[in-house]
Amino acid sequence: MANQKFGKILFTEEQIANRAKEIAAQIDKDFEGEEVILLCTLKGSILWIGDIMKNLTVKTKLDFISASSYGASKTSSGVVKIKFDPEINMYNANIIVVEDIVDTGNTLKYVLGKLEERGPKCVKVCTMLNKEARRTNDFHADYVGFEIDDLFVIGYGLDFDQKYRDLPYISYLEEDDVDSL
Repeated sequence: MANQKFGKILFTEEQIANRAKEIAAQIDKDFEGEEVILLCTLKGSILWIGDIMKNLTVKTKLDFISASSYGASKTSSGVVKIKFDPEINMYNANIIVVEDIVDTGNTLKYVLGKLEERGPKCVKVCTMLNKEARRTNDFHADYVGFEIDDLFVIGYGLDFDQKYRDLPYISYLEEDDVDSL
């Protein structure tokens, strides 16, 4: 499947890697001399967090969370479900939630509210993709890889019904693509 292309390539593996280096440098500057907990949102941000982590020089810890309002659909159901909760102690810690894409912002806003209940020093968000066109609240990410139009993106960890995560670039599905799947 990794060789099959959908739509056009929005961002290449090289572009993504370069942007991750730039963001890691900003995180290093913002948290110089401190420790951060990188909280990977499963499953879509697994490749992105790897790119961020390998470029950081600040001390880091890693944990995972899984929350979703999607399923086998191109649109959010609006109901957020936390399927896997982080185990690490977040009290008085610097948390950076590493997300694959911020779409409506509803899932992330819900997750951030739950994380704030744990008493962290600060909570920031680092997203690979930001889709402002679909935002339904006033959420803004602290670190943004790329701004995108209102497209259903796939690849580089992003999926449609658990498919296409393995693409080494970011592309998108068009209606004809979805109908033929």
